[in-house]
Amino acid sequence: MSRIITTKKAPKPIGPYSQGIMKNNFLFISGQIPIDVRSGCIPNNISEQTHVVLTNIKSIILKANYQMKDIVKITIFTTHLKKIQIINEIYEKFFTDNQSFYPARSCVEVRELPKNVKIEIEAIAIKNK
Repeated sequence: MSRIITTKKAPKPIGPYSQGIMKNNFLFISGQIPIDVRSGCIPNNISEQTHVVLTNIKSIILKANYQMKDIVKITIFTTHLKKIQIINEIYEKFFTDNQSFYPARSCVEVRELPKNVKIEIEAIAIKNK
């Protein structure tokens, strides 16, 4: 049986999808874009956008009673692959603070993302029952 995960600490979906779905011991987090839930604003630079997206993912993870260390796979979509060094700096700090390893990861450059953001990240987490 699947369980829908929803939190007000992450942006509401802008389409017909859930923030997250838990199935057995897996948690699938839909692509998150950098909408700051407190202000409703989207930061301008890729550094701040990356931080906001990872914060939103963390909110969904915590709502599902998972931890950041339970994330096993991340997929990053960005319109600026040339800025991967900046993305990596924020990403590395975020995961270094939460665990001793980095999840498996893919990073893909795309032409366009919803609301003209520069980054979108999706995640898969798993934990032992």
